[in-house]
Formats: sequence, structure tokens, C-alpha cells
Amino acid sequence: MGETGPAGPLLIACALGIEQLALRTARGRAVDAPARVTVLRTGMGPRAAETAVARVLGRDGAAADTAVIASGFCAGLAPGMHPGDLVVAEETRAAGDPVPCTGADLLAEALARAVPGRTVHTGPLTGSDHVVRGHERADLRATGAIAVDMESAATLRTALRSGPRPVAAVRVVVDAPEHELVRIGTFRGGISAFRVLRAVLPAFYEWHRSLLLPRR
Repeated sequence: MGETGPAGPLLIACALGIEQLALRTARGRAVDAPARVTVLRTGMGPRAAETAVARVLGRDGAAADTAVIASGFCAGLAPGMHPGDLVVAEETRAAGDPVPCTGADLLAEALARAVPGRTVHTGPLTGSDHVVRGHERADLRATGAIAVDMESAATLRTALRSGPRPVAAVRVVVDAPEHELVRIGTFRGGISAFRVLRAVLPAFYEWHRSLLLPRR
């Protein structure tokens, strides 16, 4: 027989204020949110993400059962990607071993329902310590990665350092090989990505509820 336990907390980590704004305003409209959900702004870059996530999960009693999702914007690497497309990581990559993600297929299906009409891509999400442009995209694409951001790999690696837990990464493409932009707030692609990010929380909550399914 399987066993179920109570839902643990959900930590959603993002780097930018605009990402936190999208996720927090959406949370205020949600009716099926977990009892304990935190939208954490980490700041930009892998070091900032590592520091912020370690601080939150290091608090007394916080680390043991908290599920973690890294979210926000990313750069698409595959030809044909468009701003507003969604990326669900099957694994995150940076220095060291890749980090497998929990329930990527379920999360992708939930996102397709939550944001109908948007393409959902699944595959490896790679990390960088700087904004990737031009030829660097092709180099990263050659490794098999489908998108790149600066914080997801550090977020999930840090989350697992304090104990086993469900982890996932969901990103919204804000620019792509044929749609590079300079600043998020001044281009249509950034506006599209912001609107999509505001719509993802029901899928995050569905993924979180799935963790309660019987475990054998």
C-alpha cells in the first residue's frame, strides 16, 4: 500500500523584481494555492541564487519538506523558439553533475492546460554566469541544451544540498536566436513573457499536489 503525507511548503525562486511581481500578483488571484508558498527574489546570477536559497532553506524547520521551483525568464537556444514559449527542465546543468528534475512530464502537461496556445519545450536547461548572446547560443545548443538562464542550476543544486526534495525549473522564453532583445521592459517579447509568467501558478500548484500521490 502507498502512503501519503501532508503537503510541504513550496518555494518558488526567481531572480528579478519583474519576475517576482508577475508571480506574486498571480498568487493573489489563485484559489488553489498551497497553505505555505513563498515567492523568493534571489537577485541575479548563480552566487546570488545560491546565497538566497541556502538562507531560506537553512531556517529552523524549513529545509526538510520544502519543494523548490526555479522560475522566471530565460534565453531560448533552439531555432524556432519564440518569446512567451515555456521551458520545463528535465535536468539543470552547470559545473558538476546535472540535477534531474522531479515530474517534468507532469509539469509540462499542467502548463499546457494552464497556458493554452503556448508551446511547452522540455529538455536540459543549462546555466551561465552572464547573459548569453550570439555565437554562445550555438555553442550551448550543441551540448543538447534547449535554453539557458543564470540561476536555475544554482537554485536546484543548493536546494538539494540541504536534503532530498522535489525540485523543478520552469522558465519563460524572453528572447530566442531570431528574437534577441536588450532590455526586458522595452520590447514586445518581454511583455509577452511577463503575461505568460503570470499564468503559470496553477500548473505549479498542480505539480505540488501531485507530490501527495501514493508513494510505494
